Amino acid sequence: MDSAGQGVAARTPAVEGLTEAEEEELRAELTKVEEEIVTLRQVLAAKERHCGELKRRLGLSTLGELKQNLSRSWHDVQVSSAYKKTQETLSQAGQKTSAALSTVGSAISRKLGDMRNSATFKSFEDRVGTIKSKVVGDRENGSDNLPSSAGSGDKPLSDPAPF
Repeated sequence: MDSAGQGVAARTPAVEGLTEAEEEELRAELTKVEEEIVTLRQVLAAKERHCGELKRRLGLSTLGELKQNLSRSWHDVQVSSAYKKTQETLSQAGQKTSAALSTVGSAISRKLGDMRNSATFKSFEDRVGTIKSKVVGDRENGSDNLPSSAGSGDKPLSDPAPF
């Protein structure tokens, strides 16, 4: 018997309203039930060992059973109404987000186009073009003051890696 059962089965003063004979009868029944529980636990343990042996002989593993149980559980989740509602809501949210980002992208593109056509940008573009032509023009004329990596001015400068 386990410690809880021993505590219950131990001799205690009679409970009010029970005769000594009734108490003895109840204690005998309690002892019998506790013994049956122990027997059932032993039978269950033997059945579990036998089940494990059969599975081993059939090549069934605990991992395989776990995979099967997880697959079954995942399937049950997927067919549940809560999952379907959540999936539907997330799908709609994704579509709305995609549409909003597309609208924002179009607005930015339009604003950049407007900005490029502005007088300020045209003026800036002209100045950058003038500076570029002066720098590139100086290099093409041989008056490049930048040192060459090989030490000779005959080789063109290699473009540095972008990253």
